[in-house]
Amino acid sequence: MDFATVRGTGYVLAHTPDMILEYGSTAVNERISNPDGDSDYLKNGEKYIRSYEDAVNYPANQVYIGNKHYSELKEIEMPWYKNPVEGDRFAPGGEIMPQLEFYGLLEISDSFELVHLEESFGKKAQEALSEHDLFKDDAAEMKQFVSIDYIKDHIENYEAAPLYHEDELVGCINRAHDSDPNLTSHVMAENLVAKASGILAMNNMLKGTDIDPTEIDYVIECSEEACGDINQRGGGNFAKAIAEVSKLTKSTGSDLRGFCAAPVHALIVAASMVKAGTHKNVAVVAGGSTAKLGMNGKSHISKDVPILEDCVAGFAFVVSENDGVSPVIRTDLTGAIKVGDGSSPQATMKALTDPILEGAGLNMTEIDGFATELQNPDITEPGGAGNVPEANLKMLGALGVMAGDLQRDELNDFVAAGIPGWAPTQGHIPSGVPYLAFAKQDLVDGDMDRVLMIGKGSLFLGRLTNLFDGVSVLIERNSGEVSSGSSVSVDDELKSIIKDEVASALRGLAGNL
Repeated sequence: MDFATVRGTGYVLAHTPDMILEYGSTAVNERISNPDGDSDYLKNGEKYIRSYEDAVNYPANQVYIGNKHYSELKEIEMPWYKNPVEGDRFAPGGEIMPQLEFYGLLEISDSFELVHLEESFGKKAQEALSEHDLFKDDAAEMKQFVSIDYIKDHIENYEAAPLYHEDELVGCINRAHDSDPNLTSHVMAENLVAKASGILAMNNMLKGTDIDPTEIDYVIECSEEACGDINQRGGGNFAKAIAEVSKLTKSTGSDLRGFCAAPVHALIVAASMVKAGTHKNVAVVAGGSTAKLGMNGKSHISKDVPILEDCVAGFAFVVSENDGVSPVIRTDLTGAIKVGDGSSPQATMKALTDPILEGAGLNMTEIDGFATELQNPDITEPGGAGNVPEANLKMLGALGVMAGDLQRDELNDFVAAGIPGWAPTQGHIPSGVPYLAFAKQDLVDGDMDRVLMIGKGSLFLGRLTNLFDGVSVLIERNSGEVSSGSSVSVDDELKSIIKDEVASALRGLAGNL
């Protein structure tokens, strides 16, 4: 049988330093808790915010957009922020966009005239985007430029959300309804940022993929935001909103939510759609989260560490029919944390690995890599959460020892050889799928044959259940056979069918003579 394949990927960052202390959840909560303004984080935060150049030259960011292989991080001494590399803004399927241009992209992404940029600033953003190959046509349509007096008036009298650039007020985002709590200016800012970063990711993915945008017929959006109104708070649809601006004119789509595990859920759903023949090319996309900007900022500042959560992230990938080359998504080999599996680390990891190992007849050492929760330890360790990918690898190794697949003295080597973390801590962003950018390198041109991808999520955050969530799937090297079960290539098979049809037609013609 033929399985779906990963055909293309796009990974992007938008450096948004002025959004950290305005829209990040840590800053928002600090303002609520300290209405008198007596917050060390808010007063001192600006001193710890990085420049755009620092963000571009940060090793983990260069890995995230695909300019460096993740294995190179192992050669760089930690903390990585103290050991910058010579970075590049653009990658074949990604980029790190500066804040000026991202604010312009917010205006382009706005369908209801909610985003307003001060005229001189707006024209600077427009000029910059007119030089961007992916947005120069859209930039020509930018028009929501207003006076600074308009912006101040709407912030002071109409609850508009401010946009700052280099500490100067340069724009605002208006509320979309006078009383609907789901359409406040702050919520609209969150949703428009998610949409804009999703568009940025989608367009970069399309740039580096040999698939025409009109050939994508379904889009799944899997971020952690929810758009809707007072009657249907999370009704959606980010997917079609992004597809519209990215000019996927022949597609439809929907949103999929599952906290941090959603991207791997979306990968499995997309691959299942393609394998079933329901859709030929399915794009999965997720924009980033303003709430996660500076999420660990208080901890970072207390340890004299820069605020590393200074970028809104996004990703997109496309799942397509088997082309005989691209990595294969084995939808017959999946794992899941089921309702009755319990919530201990050992139980959840066994639920995500045992069904795949048993189904494929493999042991732990025959999996060449484990793409788990790929959070950047430069961020999580000073934030108090430790090295998450390393902790997952230790648990996997321990399960391997218990199963007799590894010797106890091989455990450290197993962990050291594992896939490290490099992704921004934007909730859903790190969960397994950042590895897809490297799948073609490792599983097509490299020496890996199979990787197990794991996504995990914390459902208890919604206060409806205490359960954890998690799904997993095996990604493997393509055998080169386009149709398993037949040794005839698609081209040869097509020629045979045509030959038979022509012969039949000639016989029919001869019988009528």
